[in-house]
Order: sequence, then structure tokens, then C-alpha cells
Amino acid sequence: MFFGLVKGESRGRGRRKAIRSVLVVEDEPLVAFDNEHVLEVAGYRVAATVDDYDHAISVIEEESVDLVIADVTLHGDKTGIDLARHAAGRGVAVLFVSGACPVDAREVALGCLAKPYAPRDLLLAVAVVDALLRGKELPRFPEGLHLFEDAA
Repeated sequence: MFFGLVKGESRGRGRRKAIRSVLVVEDEPLVAFDNEHVLEVAGYRVAATVDDYDHAISVIEEESVDLVIADVTLHGDKTGIDLARHAAGRGVAVLFVSGACPVDAREVALGCLAKPYAPRDLLLAVAVVDALLRGKELPRFPEGLHLFEDAA
């Protein structure tokens, strides 16, 4: 059984490069800052940190982004699920970070890390997603990470 493949991706090993660039989409400023800081210290390039759909879409369109880490609740009319649909259509992986992990987003996201989480859990979740995307053995799951089963 495979978990949470982005729609249209193959299941073969080594199909994607390692995650290097991350887009953080978070409507809570302190959480956004913490996520950005933790990712940068760990060596990831944070393409941007934004709090709404429109800004996130412009970053996806203009930057090289390997992973979107998004809250489900965003500023404005659109949600993180709307954003995940757009990202999936562009072949960009999505990991939700939310207090209310969506169960209806299996086709557009890889999984969800439940809030609240420790900084090390965010990094472990990104490592799991990276291994999943590259067809590698999955490392230890952090508490609160749930991968969506492939609905295809």
C-alpha cells in the first residue's frame, strides 16, 4: 500500500529530487516565523512565507518550490485545500500543518502534521515526505504525522 502520492506521479523509485525549496503558508505569524526559522537552520531554502492563497499561488508560479507546507485555514476566501489543488496540478507536493487535518484532501496532499507540534517534528515530517517522494525507506514518523492513503 502506498501513501499519499501527488496525483499523476509515478510510483517508481528515485522519481524526484530531494526537497530543497519550501513554501510556508501559515496564517498564524508566530507559527509561520518558527516554521521558516527551523527550516532555514536545517538547510532548506524557504522560497517565501505567506498567509494567503493569492500570494502562495504567485510564489508557486514564479519560484522553484519542491514542497508546500500549508495550514488549512488561510487569510481570505480560499483555503489551504484550494491551494493544495493548485499545487498538485503543478506537480508540487503539499503537507498540511493544521489543528484540524482534512480528511477530504487525499488526492491533493501527502498528509498532515497535527498542531501543535515541536520544531523537530516538522523536520521529521519533511524528512518523511522527502523519502516518500524519492521512493526511499521512510524514516521514523514524528508524533502527529498522518500520511494520506493513495486514493487512486
